[in-house]
Amino acid sequence: MASLLDKHKTLEKNATLLLVGSLLVVSIGGIVEIAPLFYLQNTIEKVEGMRPYTPLELAGRNIYIREGCYLCHSQMIRPFRDEVERYGHYSLAAESMYDHPFQWGSKRTGPDLARVGGRYSNEWHVQHLANPRAVVPESIMPSYAYLEEKEVTVRSIGEDLKANEDVGVPYSDDMLANAEADMRAQADPNADTAALLKRYPNANVGDLDGDPTRLTEMDALVSYLQMLGTLVNFSTYDDATGYR
Repeated sequence: MASLLDKHKTLEKNATLLLVGSLLVVSIGGIVEIAPLFYLQNTIEKVEGMRPYTPLELAGRNIYIREGCYLCHSQMIRPFRDEVERYGHYSLAAESMYDHPFQWGSKRTGPDLARVGGRYSNEWHVQHLANPRAVVPESIMPSYAYLEEKEVTVRSIGEDLKANEDVGVPYSDDMLANAEADMRAQADPNADTAALLKRYPNANVGDLDGDPTRLTEMDALVSYLQMLGTLVNFSTYDDATGYR
């Protein structure tokens, strides 16, 4: 025991030996953590239901980022009882697999939005974005009423999908070819959305901002918010295998 303590003191007093020893420990730990990754095709679990964003949802996500919504709202439910009871099932890595960049966030001035999709009506979201205190009196969120007046850009959405495809999002040729039509159809209550829903299952279609005659940034943002947390059916999800 005394001999071991003497060796430890020698190591602590000798800067060169301490440096070499530290590098050796860090190297072994790094190899243990990194080496297995070379044998894995994918580090993200596959979860049934995940799909790329529709063109309108992707446009809404871009607006969400542009307006800085991620600065006050996280999209990351931690696996703690208080968070799960308040927001729902904890977030899965697969739910952000098509995000570039992801919107996990680290600050919650407002509530987490990872499971906000489907909790409120389209009308509620529009009113909340236009006049937050009309539905949440204690809210300190600014008004985004101008999104109702600003038409969303449609022409470049195909290029946006193509850019995401270039970084690994599995948009098909069919999705790219129909990007503009799908974007318009999702917010048009009179449109035939059968092909759209085949390409993007569970997409929220119909009048989103209350004005079906125009395609606005409010339409896009509401479509994005209404999608969050709705793609994975957690009533049939098994934490151990991803399925039941």
